[in-house]
Amino acid sequence: MGLLDLLFGNSKADETVKEFMAKGAVVIDVRTPAEFKGGHVNGAKNYPLQSIQSKAAELKKMSKPLILCCASGNRSGQATRILQAQGIECVNGGGWAHVKSVLSK
Repeated sequence: MGLLDLLFGNSKADETVKEFMAKGAVVIDVRTPAEFKGGHVNGAKNYPLQSIQSKAAELKKMSKPLILCCASGNRSGQATRILQAQGIECVNGGGWAHVKSVLSK
């Protein structure tokens, strides 16, 4: 998800997020704990980007698809690439506020 998608919306990305939720996805917020405390998607779990590699096995055990988010989509994009390389079904949802708005529709 690029900057223009975040600014103007991307219906394809939004549909992917909705499809993942329909499959029982878990929202993973990769921001710092302090950022997460400042606001997050209801039900989201906080796994900071710097811990994603070491937590990949734990995330894989969830046996659910993952929607990754952060502040802008950059860190969640990095986390998506790391987890996809581990064989985990996941998608970069972009900024947490955007994911929250998509899920509330």
